[in-house]
Amino acid sequence: MYHNIARVPEDVRVYRSLYVSPSSFARQMAMLKMFGYRGVSMSDAMPYLRGEKDGRVAVITLDDGYADNLESAMPVLQRYGFTATCYVVSSLVGQYNVWDADRLGVRKPMMSVEQLRAWHQGGMEVGAHTRTHVRLSQCGEQQQRDEVQGSKAELEDRLGIRIGQFCYPYGDHDDRAVDAVRSAGFDAATTTHRGRAEAKPSIDFMRLPRIQVARHHVLPQVAAKVMSGYEDKRA
Repeated sequence: MYHNIARVPEDVRVYRSLYVSPSSFARQMAMLKMFGYRGVSMSDAMPYLRGEKDGRVAVITLDDGYADNLESAMPVLQRYGFTATCYVVSSLVGQYNVWDADRLGVRKPMMSVEQLRAWHQGGMEVGAHTRTHVRLSQCGEQQQRDEVQGSKAELEDRLGIRIGQFCYPYGDHDDRAVDAVRSAGFDAATTTHRGRAEAKPSIDFMRLPRIQVARHHVLPQVAAKVMSGYEDKRA
Protein backbone atom coordinates (compact mmCIF):
# COMPACT_ATOMS: atom_id res chain seq x y z
CA MET A 1 0.00 0.00 0.00
CA TYR A 2 1.46 3.30 -1.18
CA HIS A 3 0.16 6.87 -1.47
CA ASN A 4 2.55 9.54 -2.80
CA ILE A 5 5.61 8.55 -4.80
CA ALA A 6 7.47 11.80 -4.22
CA ARG A 7 9.91 13.46 -1.86
CA VAL A 8 8.12 14.86 1.17
CA PRO A 9 7.88 18.68 1.12
CA GLU A 10 10.04 20.22 3.84
CA ASP A 11 7.15 22.15 5.40
CA VAL A 12 4.92 19.08 5.79
CA ARG A 13 4.85 18.03 9.45
CA VAL A 14 2.04 15.44 9.52
CA TYR A 15 1.36 12.31 7.48
CA ARG A 16 4.97 12.33 6.28
CA SER A 17 4.80 8.53 6.19
CA LEU A 18 2.48 8.76 3.18
CA TYR A 19 5.42 9.81 1.00
CA VAL A 20 7.86 7.31 -0.51
CA SER A 21 10.61 8.89 -2.59
CA PRO A 22 10.92 7.87 -6.26
CA SER A 23 14.39 6.45 -5.61
CA SER A 24 13.14 4.35 -2.66
CA PHE A 25 10.20 3.11 -4.72
CA ALA A 26 12.55 2.13 -7.54
CA ARG A 27 14.80 0.18 -5.14
CA GLN A 28 11.77 -1.58 -3.66
CA MET A 29 10.50 -2.67 -7.06
CA ALA A 30 14.00 -3.85 -8.02
CA MET A 31 14.07 -5.87 -4.79
CA LEU A 32 10.75 -7.54 -5.64
CA LYS A 33 12.13 -8.47 -9.04
CA MET A 34 15.34 -9.81 -7.50
CA PHE A 35 13.34 -11.97 -5.06
CA GLY A 36 11.42 -13.47 -7.97
CA TYR A 37 8.17 -11.61 -7.42
CA ARG A 38 6.02 -10.07 -10.12
CA GLY A 39 4.26 -6.86 -9.14
CA VAL A 40 0.61 -6.99 -10.18
CA SER A 41 -2.59 -4.96 -10.01
CA MET A 42 -5.55 -6.15 -7.96
CA SER A 43 -7.38 -7.47 -11.01
CA ASP A 44 -4.25 -9.27 -12.21
CA ALA A 45 -3.97 -10.82 -8.73
CA MET A 46 -7.52 -12.18 -8.63
CA PRO A 47 -6.73 -15.55 -10.31
CA TYR A 48 -3.96 -16.10 -7.75
CA LEU A 49 -6.23 -15.21 -4.83
CA ARG A 50 -8.93 -17.53 -6.19
CA GLY A 51 -6.39 -20.36 -6.36
CA GLU A 52 -6.61 -20.60 -10.14
CA LYS A 53 -2.95 -19.69 -10.73
CA ASP A 54 0.28 -20.17 -8.81
CA GLY A 55 3.24 -17.83 -8.67
CA ARG A 56 5.15 -15.30 -6.59
CA VAL A 57 3.16 -12.12 -6.94
CA ALA A 58 3.02 -8.92 -4.91
CA VAL A 59 0.01 -6.66 -5.40
CA ILE A 60 1.01 -3.00 -5.81
CA THR A 61 -1.69 -0.52 -4.75
CA LEU A 62 -1.60 3.28 -4.57
CA ASP A 63 -4.35 5.21 -2.80
CA ASP A 64 -6.04 8.48 -3.80
CA GLY A 65 -4.92 9.08 -7.40
CA TYR A 66 -2.01 11.52 -7.12
CA ALA A 67 -0.34 12.82 -10.25
CA ASP A 68 3.06 11.71 -8.94
CA ASN A 69 1.92 8.09 -9.32
CA LEU A 70 1.88 8.57 -13.08
CA GLU A 71 5.06 10.64 -13.18
CA SER A 72 7.23 8.66 -10.78
CA ALA A 73 5.71 5.20 -10.22
CA MET A 74 4.57 4.14 -13.68
CA PRO A 75 7.97 4.33 -15.42
CA VAL A 76 9.49 2.14 -12.70
CA LEU A 77 6.62 -0.34 -12.86
CA GLN A 78 6.91 -0.56 -16.62
CA ARG A 79 10.68 -1.06 -16.38
CA TYR A 80 10.13 -4.30 -14.49
CA GLY A 81 7.02 -5.44 -16.35
CA PHE A 82 4.83 -4.81 -13.30
CA THR A 83 1.25 -3.59 -13.09
CA ALA A 84 -0.46 -1.72 -10.23
CA THR A 85 -3.84 -0.40 -9.11
CA CYS A 86 -4.39 3.26 -8.30
CA TYR A 87 -7.58 3.93 -6.30
CA VAL A 88 -9.09 7.26 -7.38
CA VAL A 89 -11.38 9.72 -5.57
CA SER A 90 -13.78 10.19 -8.46
CA SER A 91 -15.23 13.68 -7.83
CA LEU A 92 -11.75 15.15 -7.30
CA VAL A 93 -10.16 14.04 -10.56
CA GLY A 94 -7.90 16.84 -11.76
CA GLN A 95 -8.20 18.68 -8.43
CA TYR A 96 -6.34 18.17 -5.14
CA ASN A 97 -6.53 16.43 -1.73
CA VAL A 98 -9.50 18.39 -0.39
CA TRP A 99 -10.03 15.99 2.54
CA ASP A 100 -6.67 16.67 4.25
CA ALA A 101 -5.04 19.63 2.48
CA ASP A 102 -5.71 22.02 5.37
CA ARG A 103 -4.18 19.64 7.91
CA LEU A 104 -1.13 18.94 5.72
CA GLY A 105 -0.73 22.52 4.57
CA VAL A 106 -0.17 21.34 1.01
CA ARG A 107 -2.39 20.79 -2.02
CA LYS A 108 -1.31 17.60 -3.74
CA PRO A 109 -2.37 17.42 -7.43
CA MET A 110 -4.66 14.56 -8.42
CA MET A 111 -4.49 12.93 -11.84
CA SER A 112 -6.69 14.47 -14.50
CA VAL A 113 -8.88 12.43 -16.84
CA GLU A 114 -6.12 12.56 -19.46
CA GLN A 115 -3.52 11.40 -16.94
CA LEU A 116 -5.76 8.57 -15.74
CA ARG A 117 -6.16 7.47 -19.34
CA ALA A 118 -2.38 7.54 -19.72
CA TRP A 119 -2.09 5.44 -16.54
CA HIS A 120 -4.54 2.89 -17.92
CA GLN A 121 -3.01 2.88 -21.38
CA GLY A 122 0.36 2.30 -19.73
CA GLY A 123 -0.91 -1.07 -18.52
CA MET A 124 -2.04 0.02 -15.06
CA GLU A 125 -5.42 -0.29 -13.36
CA VAL A 126 -7.80 2.39 -12.08
CA GLY A 127 -9.85 1.51 -9.01
CA ALA A 128 -12.46 3.48 -7.05
CA HIS A 129 -11.92 5.21 -3.69
CA THR A 130 -15.40 6.75 -3.17
CA ARG A 131 -16.52 10.08 -4.59
CA THR A 132 -15.19 12.40 -1.87
CA HIS A 133 -12.86 10.34 0.42
CA VAL A 134 -15.34 9.99 3.27
CA ARG A 135 -15.34 7.68 6.28
CA LEU A 136 -18.01 5.27 5.11
CA SER A 137 -18.94 3.97 8.56
CA GLN A 138 -20.01 7.52 9.48
CA CYS A 139 -22.36 7.84 6.49
CA GLY A 140 -26.03 6.98 6.26
CA GLU A 141 -27.00 4.17 3.93
CA GLN A 142 -28.02 6.46 1.07
CA GLN A 143 -24.77 8.44 1.28
CA GLN A 144 -22.80 5.20 1.39
CA ARG A 145 -24.48 4.01 -1.79
CA ASP A 146 -23.92 7.38 -3.47
CA GLU A 147 -20.23 7.39 -2.51
CA VAL A 148 -19.59 3.77 -3.54
CA GLN A 149 -21.81 3.34 -6.59
CA GLY A 150 -21.24 6.94 -7.65
CA SER A 151 -17.47 6.53 -7.71
CA LYS A 152 -17.75 3.50 -9.96
CA ALA A 153 -20.23 5.19 -12.29
CA GLU A 154 -18.27 8.45 -12.53
CA LEU A 155 -14.97 6.76 -13.34
CA GLU A 156 -16.53 4.38 -15.85
CA ASP A 157 -18.32 7.25 -17.56
CA ARG A 158 -15.26 9.51 -17.76
CA LEU A 159 -12.73 6.84 -18.69
CA GLY A 160 -14.87 4.45 -20.74
CA ILE A 161 -13.55 1.36 -18.92
CA ARG A 162 -14.92 -1.06 -16.33
CA ILE A 163 -13.93 -0.31 -12.74
CA GLY A 164 -13.81 -3.55 -10.76
CA GLN A 165 -11.71 -2.72 -7.70
CA PHE A 166 -12.51 -0.62 -4.62
CA CYS A 167 -10.59 0.72 -1.62
CA TYR A 168 -12.14 2.03 1.62
CA PRO A 169 -10.82 5.54 2.46
CA TYR A 170 -8.88 5.46 5.75
CA GLY A 171 -9.60 1.72 5.72
CA ASP A 172 -12.89 2.69 7.38
CA HIS A 173 -15.87 0.43 6.74
CA ASP A 174 -18.71 -1.41 8.38
CA ASP A 175 -21.02 -4.21 7.24
CA ARG A 176 -23.29 -1.73 5.45
CA ALA A 177 -20.36 -0.32 3.48
CA VAL A 178 -19.22 -3.81 2.54
CA ASP A 179 -22.74 -4.62 1.33
CA ALA A 180 -22.75 -1.39 -0.72
CA VAL A 181 -19.45 -2.33 -2.36
CA ARG A 182 -20.68 -5.82 -3.15
CA SER A 183 -24.01 -4.54 -4.48
CA ALA A 184 -22.24 -2.01 -6.71
CA GLY A 185 -20.59 -4.90 -8.57
CA PHE A 186 -16.99 -4.57 -7.46
CA ASP A 187 -14.86 -7.71 -7.62
CA ALA A 188 -12.84 -6.96 -4.47
CA ALA A 189 -12.08 -4.25 -1.93
CA THR A 190 -8.98 -3.45 0.09
CA THR A 191 -8.70 -2.22 3.67
CA THR A 192 -5.83 -0.97 5.82
CA HIS A 193 -5.90 -4.09 8.00
CA ARG A 194 -2.30 -5.27 8.29
CA GLY A 195 -1.62 -8.62 6.72
CA ARG A 196 -1.12 -10.70 3.61
CA ALA A 197 -4.00 -11.84 1.41
CA GLU A 198 -3.66 -15.55 0.67
CA ALA A 199 -5.63 -17.93 -1.51
CA LYS A 200 -7.80 -19.98 0.85
CA PRO A 201 -11.50 -20.92 1.07
CA SER A 202 -12.14 -18.36 3.83
CA ILE A 203 -10.76 -15.36 1.92
CA ASP A 204 -13.07 -12.33 2.06
CA PHE A 205 -12.64 -10.43 -1.19
CA MET A 206 -14.51 -7.45 0.24
CA ARG A 207 -12.09 -7.02 3.17
CA LEU A 208 -8.61 -7.70 1.82
CA PRO A 209 -5.67 -6.74 4.07
CA ARG A 210 -2.56 -4.91 2.91
CA ILE A 211 0.95 -4.09 4.09
CA GLN A 212 1.81 -0.39 4.18
CA VAL A 213 5.13 0.80 2.85
CA ALA A 214 5.95 4.16 4.45
CA ARG A 215 8.62 6.81 4.13
CA HIS A 216 10.56 5.63 7.19
CA HIS A 217 10.83 2.02 6.02
CA VAL A 218 14.34 1.21 4.85
CA LEU A 219 14.92 -1.51 2.27
CA PRO A 220 15.63 -4.36 4.74
CA GLN A 221 12.32 -3.58 6.49
CA VAL A 222 10.45 -3.72 3.20
CA ALA A 223 12.20 -7.00 2.39
CA ALA A 224 11.08 -8.40 5.75
CA LYS A 225 7.49 -7.37 5.04
CA VAL A 226 7.55 -9.08 1.66
CA MET A 227 9.19 -12.26 2.86
CA SER A 228 7.46 -12.77 6.20
CA GLY A 229 4.43 -10.50 6.36
CA TYR A 230 5.99 -8.58 9.24
CA GLU A 231 4.37 -5.19 9.82
CA ASP A 232 6.09 -2.34 11.62
CA LYS A 233 3.68 -1.03 14.28
CA ARG A 234 4.65 2.57 13.36
CA ALA A 235 3.24 2.15 9.83
